[in-house]
Amino acid sequence: MTAEITHDMPDTEYHARPELSSTQARQLLDSPARYAYARTHPQGHKASFDLGTAVHSRVLGTGAQIIPIPVELLATNGAASTKAAKEFIEQARADGLIPVKEEMAVEVHEMSEAVLAHPNARLLFEQEGGHAEASVFATDPDTGVEMRARFDFLGKHAVDLKTTAKEASASGFAKSAANFQYEVQQGHYLDTLEFATGETRKFVFVVVETAPPYLTAVHMLDRDFAEMGKVKARRAREIYAECTASGIWPGYPTDIGLIPPPMFAVYDFQDNFS
Repeated sequence: MTAEITHDMPDTEYHARPELSSTQARQLLDSPARYAYARTHPQGHKASFDLGTAVHSRVLGTGAQIIPIPVELLATNGAASTKAAKEFIEQARADGLIPVKEEMAVEVHEMSEAVLAHPNARLLFEQEGGHAEASVFATDPDTGVEMRARFDFLGKHAVDLKTTAKEASASGFAKSAANFQYEVQQGHYLDTLEFATGETRKFVFVVVETAPPYLTAVHMLDRDFAEMGKVKARRAREIYAECTASGIWPGYPTDIGLIPPPMFAVYDFQDNFS
């Protein structure tokens, strides 16, 4: 059985590992067919992820760092569309850097400072004996599924840093957590840690908004939300084990479904035709 905690593992090496990740667990819950397709059709780099990645690197002090794209390489409208800009970006990424325009570099700095200015967030990222980017590998003893989890910071508490274009308030983050199934991420991470070490931790989300003044908040999922995540994460591993054994990764049901109108359509009908 796998049981390993590794520090300073490069991102590319971690993401190339075959063990089941929390992102993949969420894909499986959505559709095993989507998961299977994603495994055989890996996506290339997405510039939309650069801001979050850069803030993580600056706050945690590890990972890919940013490098501003020289203004003189940009087109007259400010776009990084010139041959020189594209070559600069390609070389920067090959060097393990995150090329960004100057305004994004300023944004990354201000967001990171907002996180570190939050007293509880700073304490969480400065836990004595803790480690940034801790990669944990383990085997689920019930299903035999090999698992992996990469904690932004792992100390007495496990910490996950989120950037959000929505509100970082309690109600705003609750909606984001439900939409992106962060409870599944938490369940998968804590299960992986427990299988690897026999221990569990409190899981804390540090959330920073992507718009000025970059408000920051610290949240924990309540007992019901956390339990939902553990049940879902466990079900994802069961699905993975079942599909691996059968070689079948199903999509939608194959029977003919009978579809009732959604409630908003019923209300609209009642308002306009009754």
